[in-house]
Amino acid sequence: MTAHVGAGAMPHAKPPLAPLQPANTRMAIRRLIRSVGRTLAVLVPMVAFVAAPANAEDTAKAAESTSAVLLDFTTGTLLANRNANLRFQPGSAAKLMTAVIVFDALAAGEITQDQTFPVSEHAWRTGGAPARVTTMFARLKSEVPVIDLLRGLIIQNANDAAIVLAEGMAGSEEAFAARMNARALELGMTDTRFANPTGYDSANTHTSARDLARLAAYVLTRHTPYYTLFSAPDFTWNGIFQRNKNPLLAEIPGLDGLVSGYSEASGFNGIGSVLRGSRRLVGVVAGHKSSDDRRDALRNLFDSLDKDYEEVVLYSAGNTVAQARVFGGTVSQVPLRVERSVEILLPRGDRHDYHLRAVYKGPLSAPVERGRKVGELRVLRDATIVYRAPLVTADAVERGTVTDRAKDVLRETLFGWWLDEG
Repeated sequence: MTAHVGAGAMPHAKPPLAPLQPANTRMAIRRLIRSVGRTLAVLVPMVAFVAAPANAEDTAKAAESTSAVLLDFTTGTLLANRNANLRFQPGSAAKLMTAVIVFDALAAGEITQDQTFPVSEHAWRTGGAPARVTTMFARLKSEVPVIDLLRGLIIQNANDAAIVLAEGMAGSEEAFAARMNARALELGMTDTRFANPTGYDSANTHTSARDLARLAAYVLTRHTPYYTLFSAPDFTWNGIFQRNKNPLLAEIPGLDGLVSGYSEASGFNGIGSVLRGSRRLVGVVAGHKSSDDRRDALRNLFDSLDKDYEEVVLYSAGNTVAQARVFGGTVSQVPLRVERSVEILLPRGDRHDYHLRAVYKGPLSAPVERGRKVGELRVLRDATIVYRAPLVTADAVERGTVTDRAKDVLRETLFGWWLDEG
């Protein structure tokens, strides 16, 4: 059954939320992933992400070739997107998935931080000093601890570190790439395929802004202890000092991770996360012709928070949102409530195209226990879902008498029930 909640005057803004704590993160990301994964809805008209080209034709081309996603990680709200499913080659941004595979393996006890992997000739020639690419300068045939390989991978954008990790964990780059692809599918990254752990250009490699936003959110949710590696200022290995290779850290105020990338085929991309006040944002931009364009696009994306949005409390914790029908109970309806405050960002000004909907599968069969999750509250812009929050029963309903159940059978026979599939 679908219940529409009035979408008239919105509540006033309130002070920012407290910083997101690890205990709340899983809940936020589940809401976020559902919103991003199914529809990647546009919450508001997009702000201009780059300086306007000289003419309308250039503007159209820029809009078609670039993509962007902005997530409010704190509340799990999708704020904005453009061409979110547009595929592109990630370049070094692929190393984010390489890092995730290692993070997962460490968390599962498959490997340890102190475990060492050997530097093969292939890793040295392909990703080390002879290749003249970004490298941690790991010596040929040396043994490097996993934690230092991670530092090289993340801080120095080291290709030799990526290959050594791949060979040490899976035996070869190809086998490791297969593992990357399997994990991508498990995370719902349906526009993504990797051919290697480095991000070297390949016709078989592609991803999307939506998928990279999902991957960044996964890191923030499941691997927060390792997140500080992304903002470490420098790392020294083999006697060679190198500063963090991610230029976005110095270019965008408040940015504290994650990665940047470039490919000849797809241009410049960036995945970043910032704290603006107490709010954690995740942004992704891709398809830009220069590093300056990438920087401006991501910075403008984050800056749009203060200019274009305000926090709105739709419901406080425990508020009743709708009534669900009950079959065979002592009463015919039970209130549905939200367990936590529904606090989201909405555009300033006109919100006439936003409305709320309470959705559940019904009727509920008695007995119904109190606090049972039976549906969800949805915030929609037109027909697009931009936010979801679970709805639970506010009261218990006992099983009715034979007479009660007979009445419900008659009512169902005469009028039927509306079953909403969600």
